[in-house]
Amino acid sequence: MQKACSPSSMNGLRTAVRSGFGTVFTRQLNDIAITRTGKPIMRTGSGRSSLGGHTITVFGATGFLGRYIVNRLARQGNTVIVPFREEMAKRHLKIAGDLGRVIFTEYDIRNTQSLEESVRHSDVVYNLVGREYPTKNFDLEDVHVEGTERIADAVAKYDIDRFIQVSSYNADPNSSSEFFSTKGRGEAVARSIFPETTIVRPAPIFGFEDRLLHKLAGPTNVLTSNWMQERYWPVHAIDVGEALEKLLYDDTTASQTYELFGPKNYSTAEICELIDKEIFKKRRHINLPKGILKPVANILNKALWWPVLSADQIEREFIDQKIDPKAKTFKDLSIEPAELSSLTFHYLQSYRSGAYYDLPPSTEREKREEKKYLHVLDTQ
Repeated sequence: MQKACSPSSMNGLRTAVRSGFGTVFTRQLNDIAITRTGKPIMRTGSGRSSLGGHTITVFGATGFLGRYIVNRLARQGNTVIVPFREEMAKRHLKIAGDLGRVIFTEYDIRNTQSLEESVRHSDVVYNLVGREYPTKNFDLEDVHVEGTERIADAVAKYDIDRFIQVSSYNADPNSSSEFFSTKGRGEAVARSIFPETTIVRPAPIFGFEDRLLHKLAGPTNVLTSNWMQERYWPVHAIDVGEALEKLLYDDTTASQTYELFGPKNYSTAEICELIDKEIFKKRRHINLPKGILKPVANILNKALWWPVLSADQIEREFIDQKIDPKAKTFKDLSIEPAELSSLTFHYLQSYRSGAYYDLPPSTEREKREEKKYLHVLDTQ
């Protein structure tokens, strides 16, 4: 005997019939989406899946940008796998998500097996691994090109749904800067192995523990070579984190390139002026010719075991940021980036002195208000 159809089944049937006769059928936000591997995922309007979200590997999560994306992914119900090299470098990420949502696994970027173990259970992989200066163990080629190649190989081997490669502004294989050159070659390697790679090129990033505002506000940043005249569009770390999260939930961003930059163009000297006003101090910089400072920086970088100036950082002082007109931007992700000058106090207030005699001179308005206050006290 034929089983009677339920009302919900009949509604679905009627919808299908009407659609067949020309009625426009609109997919709902909670429809089943099929990934590139044929794996169905039930999406909801908030971006979370009904089965507990994605499993995501974030290489380089222990760096500056990592916390901004790991927290966003974990709080949406995703399981985030964080490969790490140093035990102490990952502690702050333990509380980025609910218990069991952030999983740590030790890896070595030269060890293919550890890379494969980090991605084999994931459907999305982010590569945030980067190095601004060479060390005795890793040069820029090792990290940006060979490291990217090994990660992309692992992604392709396990047929991961999405691979998002975080590169850099001015990434160009033909650049005079080794950093920009290796970043550009890393992009090419990723796309050659995994054509659906999404490339993200953030401008110089500012935020907590950044290498822009805090570097310029610190007393040890003294030497420069181009009178601090290089120009770029600094971008807020929170905006970059939001963009990286949105890329995950939008499959149309696969194979695309995104240039993420702030709304206003600055020179480093102009940013220094903003910083000096916020911290009530005047940071002095000594300008040395490029031919002198580059060899000195190269020696310091090799002789000392903590981050100092490198020769390539001096080279980058002479290269302004260029925007690829073909790349997509924050606008394509419906994000309005924050402007640097509106947030300098938030990130630099700790550099202000607490001593009374270090305060700036009173303005005329402050003097008038002080006289009124003292007059009231005298009359009481």
